[in-house]
Amino acid sequence: MEIILKQDVKHLGEKDDIVVVKPGFGRNYLIPQGFAILATSSAKKVLAENIKQAQFKQDKIKKDATELATKLENVKLSIGAKAGETGKIFGKVNSIQIADALKAQGYEVDRRRITFEVEPKTLGEYVANLNLHKEVKVQVPFEVVAE
Repeated sequence: MEIILKQDVKHLGEKDDIVVVKPGFGRNYLIPQGFAILATSSAKKVLAENIKQAQFKQDKIKKDATELATKLENVKLSIGAKAGETGKIFGKVNSIQIADALKAQGYEVDRRRITFEVEPKTLGEYVANLNLHKEVKVQVPFEVVAE
């Protein structure tokens, strides 16, 4: 029995894979649980069209991320923070502050895509990693200065 998986199934395949299973497994478990549908000719055509459209969207997202990454290569940020006499800041600089500083310069980056190699807890220079796409990553240097 040939089926199309609607989601990842452990030890069987990933979403949108066409797999061959025993009829009882497909009819009694996979299809009723919503994990798969029958692989009819019309379902295969719909799957091919969906994969084509998804690929087009992914290519556009990757292209946009690459363009943004080239713009961000020469950006240097300055983040203000309250600090003590020893240079230790009260609290720490977080991804929201980096996202706001980028937005002020005209770059829209989601704060959940920003990570740090070293958590900025003192004054000085650091690097923020921006994961714009699973294949497009860029590092933006920033400086923490006393307010």
